[in-house]
Amino acid sequence: PEYGGMGLPLTLATCVNEMQSSACLSLQLAPLMAQGQIEALEHHASDELKARYLPKLISGEWTATMNLTEAQAGSDVGALRSKAEPKGDGTFAISGQKIFITWGDHDVAENIVHLVLARLPNAPQGTKGISLFLVPKFLPDAKANALCAISLEHKLGLHGSPTAVMQYDGATGWLVGVKGGGMAAMFTMMNNARLGVGVQGLGVAEAAYQKALAYAQARVQGKPLAGGDTIIGHADVRRMLLRMQAMTAVSRAICLDCALSLDMAKATGEKDWAARAAFLTPIAKAFGTDTGCQVADLGIQVHGGMGFIEETGAAQLWRDVRVTAIYEGTNGIQAMDLVGRKLMDGGKAGLALLDEAAATAREAEATLPELAEVLHQAISETGEALQWLTKQTDMNARFAGAASFLRAFALTLGGHYLLKAALLDPSNRTALARFHAFHLMPEIGGLLATVKRGAADLYLPEKLETAHA
Repeated sequence: PEYGGMGLPLTLATCVNEMQSSACLSLQLAPLMAQGQIEALEHHASDELKARYLPKLISGEWTATMNLTEAQAGSDVGALRSKAEPKGDGTFAISGQKIFITWGDHDVAENIVHLVLARLPNAPQGTKGISLFLVPKFLPDAKANALCAISLEHKLGLHGSPTAVMQYDGATGWLVGVKGGGMAAMFTMMNNARLGVGVQGLGVAEAAYQKALAYAQARVQGKPLAGGDTIIGHADVRRMLLRMQAMTAVSRAICLDCALSLDMAKATGEKDWAARAAFLTPIAKAFGTDTGCQVADLGIQVHGGMGFIEETGAAQLWRDVRVTAIYEGTNGIQAMDLVGRKLMDGGKAGLALLDEAAATAREAEATLPELAEVLHQAISETGEALQWLTKQTDMNARFAGAASFLRAFALTLGGHYLLKAALLDPSNRTALARFHAFHLMPEIGGLLATVKRGAADLYLPEKLETAHA
């Protein structure tokens, strides 16, 4: 608020971000980048930088970017080569090339504030030698900085969002945080963005569901056995629509729970809230974006041939959302983070979430016993797999089943959230909770069976070869 913000909770911002993502994902990327940069500057920048840049970023007059990726340094950020040379006046000359820079250049705003990872002279190799710098398109004296976008990428989707290759040729920058602390400062922005990207997937899922539902209610084709004149009467169409609705509802609950946990951690300072938020973040990002991709794909299927035709807009939703499973840390990296770093507490945060789910199951035993039984079973299986993972000293054994574990945990949480909603509003929420319990949660057992297989099956052939007929 001291720089012009409203001081509202992240939980509310998450709701707004979902609506913006449903409306236009390309445009929503611009304020999302600003939200992350604002938080990074709030926690790590000097008072002078805050005073100069936060008001314009908060007002939306200026936009923001994050510059991590280089041609040889994608997920392996420590391999970057961009350099920062001290200029002797408190500023640094930033040189290097960055790729995949979202909203890297445009004429929508008066200025663009870049956060750039670069390496100082004699800095150690790897991530410990990386520092973070604020590099504006226009300097405080209004002169153009020594940077430019040398090309814009031609992409599968998100055509309304300029993704640039950025060239820095001795551009003036200011250090954010401490020397060598670039990754810690950037992770403040990235953790914010990871939840935000999960919400992007959620927003597109909601848009795809609404579009598919409207089409199914209007499209006449065949004679549904359940009556009615439109395809929504067909059992298979209803299966797809209910799957879209259930996955979207679970994704929303996970994202909002993650946002609430972050708000509570900030408000109370309690470590348990912070650990809860940290555990939920990779689940929110990965499951949210997987949901966006899968629901958008189902939306095309509901439309049939018209889904493959651009005029309906169903295909654009899939094209736009597909990258969300890749940027801000691929979903595989999110899963490895979950079973690696997030289980370093022995699984305490994950088990605490399962305990919350168990309380919901016990509460439902009297009124919704079938759903309670399904949730109890899922909690038992997921908890057992979590304990198995914590005992694996070979990290590759954990990583091999990481994606399956993340999805299983998300589906278990979904059972908890939807059952809790059904207890609060039985007439409106029970049907969706039942569908999730009996049509999505059966996947959990199979997913967890692959988790406990470890990595051995992935390395049986010493060399992967093309199959011959």
